[in-house]
Amino acid sequence: MWDWYPKPKPRRPAHGIRAQSKQFGKTWWASRWLDALYKLIDPARLQRGRSYARSGQVLNLDIQSGRVDARVQGSRPQPYKVWLKIKPLTEENWKHVTEQMAGQAIFAAKLLAGEMPQNIEEAFTAARVNLFPTSRNDLETECSCPDWSNPCKHTAAVYLLLGEQFDADPFLIFRLRGKSKNEIMEVLRAQRATETGAAKAKQVSPKAKPPKKKSPPEKIVPLEQLVNVFWRNDDTLDDFRVNVRAAEVDAVAVKRLGAPGFWHGKQEFTTLMERAYREVAAAALALMHE
Repeated sequence: MWDWYPKPKPRRPAHGIRAQSKQFGKTWWASRWLDALYKLIDPARLQRGRSYARSGQVLNLDIQSGRVDARVQGSRPQPYKVWLKIKPLTEENWKHVTEQMAGQAIFAAKLLAGEMPQNIEEAFTAARVNLFPTSRNDLETECSCPDWSNPCKHTAAVYLLLGEQFDADPFLIFRLRGKSKNEIMEVLRAQRATETGAAKAKQVSPKAKPPKKKSPPEKIVPLEQLVNVFWRNDDTLDDFRVNVRAAEVDAVAVKRLGAPGFWHGKQEFTTLMERAYREVAAAALALMHE
């Protein structure tokens, strides 16, 4: 009874990283990261970091290739240093993965437009590697706090907030596994260009046939001589059909060009334009079916 003492409360930093959602992520890739953690780590230990993640105790998250460095404010004046290591994929692994990505047009199109395809893990599975950690050997952590538990509440808070970081930028998952967004883009563009060039080369016959004789130029009738029949429906249009459907990737041009210099809104420009493109496409398709 006499050796009881109140537990010190953590100091509340003014500019910490606060969780923005109860689930620590809204997208499927953030959920996959958290699911992977819950399979590898005792959920009760992760639970200890929830209050720290929600109250802004984590001061920074520096995500590099194979490593995350963070500082977490506890009850002491000096923040604790936390680092997390995850094994990066080898160059050979990434070569096979990017070949799989480039081999599927929808993967390449979405990734080059800045989107994460929902079934992107298929590319990693086909290359016989994993995007998310699957064993405790894939993760290594350390914290400068005196708590010997692994993970301690400081490390657990970093684990959880990483889900929201991936939520905002899914390419950080690739970076943690060893490749930055720009590196992935460059490889995909190069491989797609190589495949396109090879496909064109196959279309050229080794024994090219002599060129056909050019047809005589079409006789062009002056417009003033066609006034009476200009708007008449020609029989050649009877079989003309237009197939209108929603784009595979919304707002591709906007995603490639980025936000304009004049944009200073609170919401992300690309997200707003993506929603606008999607709603315009839905309205146009609805009009067609009326």
